[in-house]
Amino acid sequence: MAATTAVQGRAAGPVAPASDTIEPRRMIAFFAMVVGMFMAILDIQVVSASLSEIQAGLSAGTDEIAWVQTSYLIAEVIMIPLSGTLARIISTRYLFTISAAGFTAASVLCATATNIEQMIVYRALQGFIGGGMIPSVFAAAFTIFPPSKRNIVSPIIGLIATLAPTIGPTVGGYLSHAFSWHWLFLINVIPGIVVTILVWNFIDFDRPQVSLMKKFDWWGLLAMAVFLGSLEYVLEEGTANDWFNDEHIVMAAVASAIGAAFFFYRAFKVEFPVVDLRAFSNRNFAFGSMFSFIMGVGLYGLTYLYPVYLSHIRGYDSLMIGETMFVSGLAMFCTAPVAGMLSSRLDPRVMMAIGFVSFGSGTYIMSGLTTDWDFYELFLPQILRGVGLMLCMVPINNIALGTLPPARMANASGLYNLTRNLGGAVGLAVINSMLTTRQDVHYMQLREHVSWSNPAAIEQMNNMAAKFTAHGLDGTGAAIKQMVGMVERQAMVMSFSDVFMFLTVLFAGMLACVVMIRKPEARAGGGGGGH
Repeated sequence: MAATTAVQGRAAGPVAPASDTIEPRRMIAFFAMVVGMFMAILDIQVVSASLSEIQAGLSAGTDEIAWVQTSYLIAEVIMIPLSGTLARIISTRYLFTISAAGFTAASVLCATATNIEQMIVYRALQGFIGGGMIPSVFAAAFTIFPPSKRNIVSPIIGLIATLAPTIGPTVGGYLSHAFSWHWLFLINVIPGIVVTILVWNFIDFDRPQVSLMKKFDWWGLLAMAVFLGSLEYVLEEGTANDWFNDEHIVMAAVASAIGAAFFFYRAFKVEFPVVDLRAFSNRNFAFGSMFSFIMGVGLYGLTYLYPVYLSHIRGYDSLMIGETMFVSGLAMFCTAPVAGMLSSRLDPRVMMAIGFVSFGSGTYIMSGLTTDWDFYELFLPQILRGVGLMLCMVPINNIALGTLPPARMANASGLYNLTRNLGGAVGLAVINSMLTTRQDVHYMQLREHVSWSNPAAIEQMNNMAAKFTAHGLDGTGAAIKQMVGMVERQAMVMSFSDVFMFLTVLFAGMLACVVMIRKPEARAGGGGGGH
């Protein structure tokens, strides 16, 4: 997170030239930061896979339990872009130490919550504090290591950023089944303590610039919080609340628009804005952020779609869902070193194109989904998804952040990570809306064929009625009820197919954008050895 580290943050003299040798203490600090980022990202999906267990444990209502996720995401999305400014003011060392310690303490509070109100507050605290750890890792990777080492560090952060949400359902399902939902949070305690101690002792990338606090744009911070917080609420709750037919969604949308207008005004008006948007003037960063947004759609969208299909259509519990989805995580883990090796040999644009083709191929196969698809049918699409994610993320990271000067890295890494999170939020909102609307369309179409004028439908109805009558039940009524259920189930599967085809087209469209970016040139320095 040492954005201004090498340029503005050091009073002791200029930064030494980057060295190809990575100092052991910096590697220790970096890996500690990676673990912290992993915990912060993992906690989103770990909890999402076990919301029903938390709901039962806290005696919460169906509408209330969703806020366990929403409060975390709203708080996190505010902190992520703010973290760059905070790192400049108090330094990466203090920011990450406070974030790791605070995240650990908030995790303990979540585990001790006795009602839904406490859980929502603790989760918001956990998301806000944890959000400070995520951009710090990206900034550190591109400022403390020389360009020659990016084929090592970039796959690491790419793997963590994509692997954590992917294996979340697996970890969450196992913990809630083997122990209890409390361990979804208690599992953070020991790693959190270790990370806090290590980053405090080993991070020395930059120095505080406390004088910047006098210039801090508090009004800009308030506007950003209203803008991003309200936007996240609209995207998270819109589908469930029938979008703009709900007055709370309308109010949040208006608040987000007003907050956005004021935030952008302040960002370009004040001397020291809460978020520096000038990074978008770099074409590669702008396109890299767009690619990151789309990868957020694919990453979080598919992490949501697979469990919904497996639970609603196949009747899987959270542990079985986790075991099925572990394939993607394993594919990412195996592809990471290959991606690192390829990143030093292949043009990143070619590598991205291969990744998009792999990802799109997986979603195209899934567009042929039926009610009978199980582990083995989902195996290849998940492999393609995992491989595609890794082959995309590594070059996207290098393209977005690889051509920026160190002075802009801290703010840029916050903006870059924000685009991925917003991509996930927008993607989930679109996917949920598509699932609902397309299911209704397919249901109406199927219902036209399942009528008394269709001989095949009548024959099947009579066969089902005879079976129910043989068991002493109301044959006709039970058969009609079962037929309706079959039609609804088939309509749902067809809506899944539509969403997968939509994602296929989306990733195919990204191929056209690849040619519009410039290949990043290796920067002469990165702060590799200077402090």
